Amino acid sequence: MKYRKSCTWLLLIAMLFSFAFASEAAPSRVLKLGHSVTEDNAYHLGALKFKELVESGTKGDIQIDIFPNGQLGTGERDIIEGLQLGTVDIYAGSTGPMGGFEKRFLLFDFPFLFKDKKHVYDVLDGEIGRHILGLLDAKGIHGLAWMENGFRNLTNAKRPVGSPADAAGLKIRTQENKVHMAMWRALGSDPTPMAWSEVFTALQQGTIDGQENPIPVIYTSKLYEVQKHLAITRHVFSPAMILIAKPLFDSLPPDQQEVFKTAAQEAALHERAICDKMEKDYVDLLKQNGMEITTPDLSLFQKASQSVYNDFKAELGDDAGLLDQIISSGK
Repeated sequence: MKYRKSCTWLLLIAMLFSFAFASEAAPSRVLKLGHSVTEDNAYHLGALKFKELVESGTKGDIQIDIFPNGQLGTGERDIIEGLQLGTVDIYAGSTGPMGGFEKRFLLFDFPFLFKDKKHVYDVLDGEIGRHILGLLDAKGIHGLAWMENGFRNLTNAKRPVGSPADAAGLKIRTQENKVHMAMWRALGSDPTPMAWSEVFTALQQGTIDGQENPIPVIYTSKLYEVQKHLAITRHVFSPAMILIAKPLFDSLPPDQQEVFKTAAQEAALHERAICDKMEKDYVDLLKQNGMEITTPDLSLFQKASQSVYNDFKAELGDDAGLLDQIISSGK
């Protein structure tokens, strides 16, 4: 009898410890991070690093679930709007649609603005980058860090592009970004905004002739299957970001806010390194998969797209002078 009682007590104690440990291990918050690209994209790999660092830094108190491939919205704009609506907690992705939320994000969309990646990150990690990210707080979004998507390049199914004249008449998919669209119009192309999830099929069916994206996106999305020609135009550098819903960020205790900020910056550096390596490696792989690659005289493209500066500089308002600062810092 005494033996049975002892076993019962031991079982109860074991169950209590089990419940205590389970309770301690369970996260107090499970957050949704959304992006619009595939799992082999640098954004996703950066998001995985961010998840790892946040969960480790909060000792499991916060769990981040990642939803790739536009699961939380049909395009980047939808996912960013989700941050404002409270249906998405964190976004990792391009700045392409950001001009529709805050006009001064158009600052980074001007063609041939950046000399090289060092120039880019001197700006983004410096005072100008911090200022632009800080503008999102008034929109219900908090900017954590700058990632990258790289320099954008043109692909098409019709002909090699070596000059602006070769791009004339091509129907080009663009992001929903009026500065990007104005640049392609200045080059004589027909810019066509379209959700990224629809692009491969549209290229396959010939609804559009081409698209423009960084090398890693072109390769990981297998655009070589539907595009013959790649022109290394490097016409726009495409920054990316890790963003969080501001009410959510404000609700975190200061120590966890610090974890999020530190994790975002470390994940951003990790993502940039991946993007760099991909850009170097994938050009050869695109050639091996049958793409014909041209290296146009970029001065011709710069000259042809100068009207964009005149047309949109005023939209930057009091921050228009930042455009000149960026150009000067690259000389």
